[in-house]
Amino acid sequence: MRMYRILIVLLLLVVSCKESKTNVDLIVINAQAYLVNASFDTAEAFAVKDGKFLEIGSSKYIQDTYESSQIIDAKNKTILPGLIDAHCHFYGLGLNQLQVDLVGTTSFEEVIERVKIFQKNKKANFIIGRGWDQNDWAVQEFPNKKILDSLFPGTPVALTRVDGHAMLCNTAALKVAGITLETKAEGGEILVENNQLTGVLIDNPMELVEAVFPKPSKKMQITALNDAQHICTSLGLTTVSDAGLDQQVIELIDSLQQANVLDMRIYAMISNKKENLDYYLTKGKIKTPRLNVQSVKVYADGALGSRGAALKESYSDKHNHFGALVIGVEDYKTLAQRIANSDYQMNTHAIGDSANRFVLQTYNKVLQDKENRRWRVEHAQVITDNDFEYFKNDNIIPSIQPTHATSDMYWAEDRLGAQRVKGAYAYKTLLEISGKVALGTDFPVEQVNPFLTFYAAVSRKDTKGYPENGFNIRDGLTREETLKGMTIWAAYSNFEDEEKGSIETGKYADFIILDRDIMTVEINQVPETKVLSTFINGKKVH
Repeated sequence: MRMYRILIVLLLLVVSCKESKTNVDLIVINAQAYLVNASFDTAEAFAVKDGKFLEIGSSKYIQDTYESSQIIDAKNKTILPGLIDAHCHFYGLGLNQLQVDLVGTTSFEEVIERVKIFQKNKKANFIIGRGWDQNDWAVQEFPNKKILDSLFPGTPVALTRVDGHAMLCNTAALKVAGITLETKAEGGEILVENNQLTGVLIDNPMELVEAVFPKPSKKMQITALNDAQHICTSLGLTTVSDAGLDQQVIELIDSLQQANVLDMRIYAMISNKKENLDYYLTKGKIKTPRLNVQSVKVYADGALGSRGAALKESYSDKHNHFGALVIGVEDYKTLAQRIANSDYQMNTHAIGDSANRFVLQTYNKVLQDKENRRWRVEHAQVITDNDFEYFKNDNIIPSIQPTHATSDMYWAEDRLGAQRVKGAYAYKTLLEISGKVALGTDFPVEQVNPFLTFYAAVSRKDTKGYPENGFNIRDGLTREETLKGMTIWAAYSNFEDEEKGSIETGKYADFIILDRDIMTVEINQVPETKVLSTFINGKKVH
């Protein structure tokens, strides 16, 4: 009888222990999870409840404390916080899937061939494409519209350069846009040879053609956003900062997110247009769990590859050419003050050293009595003299794209010269002075793959291992710095570091599982990394 009572007591204890466990939505065990918290800890396991990390600990502790119908045994795989691309064109990536893809073309002949194949299949009324880069061709010169004119005399064709700062148009496209030899080109160029239009437009004049592009239907827009999401989540991205959107697209994104059609979290920078500014600066910040609207994307100058970046001294390979600002000096100062007087963040594209100095000086002036504004310099690509010192201001963050360095290194010195190139793509220098750098890709200018970002930031090489010792390797980042730049620092640059960017209790359960440990494997293996699973809010989306 006594033994029977003991058994009953033991059974009750077991039942009691079992009932004392807290039920959660998801448990992950046996992981190598990099938390990216303040002490950069690792952990074996965590529990997720209501879309957020509930607790992090050992596999034994989590299993002893929580129970769930969904348990993932990570089998010692690497887990990271969901990756954040701090500067990209998410909607643009989706639209690109509906256009001629010219990325990777090695000659103008290949560009033409892709356009011909596209038009044979699509029979478009207006042919739009993007991705060519004359620096990748044997003859590194801007193309001419003559072949496009002969092939498509009655169909407008507009092919944008990979960086979005130059465009090749045929005569039909120029005609519908109203561009002639007399058209003024403020904030850019309309290239002319032998008193004839070549078809190449640089920076602001491109807007005349873009204004007559056929407007995508709502169905096409939704397809584009879903296509972009599929690409991004398959590569471990859970938040993207889209650098320039209009109100209609932002509201469509919001509606799709609210309907649970779109899982991707989006930090939407509004495009610098009067209607956007008047609406959003008056309305104030818009914040939902998936959408954050509180910044303005502004262009100061063009791109280095198309010689549109504004330099203090002339281009080394084109004397007496300095590039140009694409916005008036006084217009920019007035805009900066207007944004400073609101609760919005200003994010300015600045490539050349002249543009960077102008932007940094303006930021410092209008923010001198402000706190925690986190204004961003997008690209911060060429800095010279003592201008790095401006980044000591706590209100200013460099937002940089490591693969730009490894894409541009083949010709950057030709543009800048041996001395000036030392201050280009200077990511470590920027980090040491500013304390944080937000990392992105600028896709579709570069590839979406964030593991190429990681590899380029650390190795300063292309995927073929060139150059052997790394391009300006002194400005390479450590693996820990790079991961922070792709997670917690990127979140900080979006005013979202309290809710994401690390695996910590109370933050959104955005995380990814990888097939290898990018923090320890040979660096040349990092580009081959595969994402096994992507989770947003504890929900598996890939």
